[in-house]
Amino acid sequence: MTQAAPLSASARDAAPAIFAPRGGLLPRLVDWILRHPRMFVFLMVLPITLWLGIVYVGSLIALLIQSFFSIDEFSGLVVREFTLKTYGELLRPYNFDIILRTVLMAASVTVASAILTFPIAYFAARYARGRWKAVFYLGIMLPLWSSYLVKVYAWKLVLAKEGILTWLFAKLHLTWLLEAVLAVPVIGGNSLSVSYLGTFIVFTYIWLPYMILPVQASLERVPAPLIEAAADLGATPRQNFRLVILPLALPGVVAGSIFTFSLTLGDYIIPQIIGSSRLFIGQAVYTQQGTAGNIPLAAAFTVVPIVIMGIYLWAARRMGAFDAL
Repeated sequence: MTQAAPLSASARDAAPAIFAPRGGLLPRLVDWILRHPRMFVFLMVLPITLWLGIVYVGSLIALLIQSFFSIDEFSGLVVREFTLKTYGELLRPYNFDIILRTVLMAASVTVASAILTFPIAYFAARYARGRWKAVFYLGIMLPLWSSYLVKVYAWKLVLAKEGILTWLFAKLHLTWLLEAVLAVPVIGGNSLSVSYLGTFIVFTYIWLPYMILPVQASLERVPAPLIEAAADLGATPRQNFRLVILPLALPGVVAGSIFTFSLTLGDYIIPQIIGSSRLFIGQAVYTQQGTAGNIPLAAAFTVVPIVIMGIYLWAARRMGAFDAL
């Protein structure tokens, strides 16, 4: 087989290029961008970066600035002078109770979600296969497809004094137990629909899928031979769970807690529909900004969950929770 002779310089110059350079400024600019992948990625990310930078971060900065203003108690007008007076108002007993109440509710919902989630996620990660795993994902995702308000109002009917839950307790002859729980000073009330316990139940139900999915993904990464090796070395099921499974799945629990804690911390609709007249942070922001017109205090209330979640995210990152998202 004969080898083809190389082209001369004049022939190479006359041969057409595979991608001939296009004329015009815009086509040349497009070609230059395509030849520089980093510039292409930068231009792709630029719109969303500008959106987050201007609309989201910009609004947070404006909110932070507003929190350093105060309101004139006589005229009700905002005094645009730098002061820490508004943050001092957060330490008043009434306002501090709102912050403490919200943080405790968010922590309680997070702990309860983690406890309820672990058996479900462990079963899905270890035993569900094929069609059953699809059923698992469908069962977790299906409640997220329905309206948030519809679910909350449905729970209000379920928890009402004339609701199905009260009827069920009566049929089981456990009305005395329900009345004993509602008689507890802090969590009780006239019915579950106007109690902290009812608010807690609805919060846990609404945010539970956001805890299940990260924990299940984290448990999927736990090697099965590692669990078997621990059992072969004499570890009891309790020791296996405490020393092997839980430490390896903990980043998933922390990742799920980011959702449950932050969503509970900022929600104002559920406490508005289900619960007592005592406010949470979201309701306080809505009341101060809308009804009272005290925008600096509303901004200061808004900064509180931002600071709390900033510290929480820093701690979660240190624990490797973002790897489980």
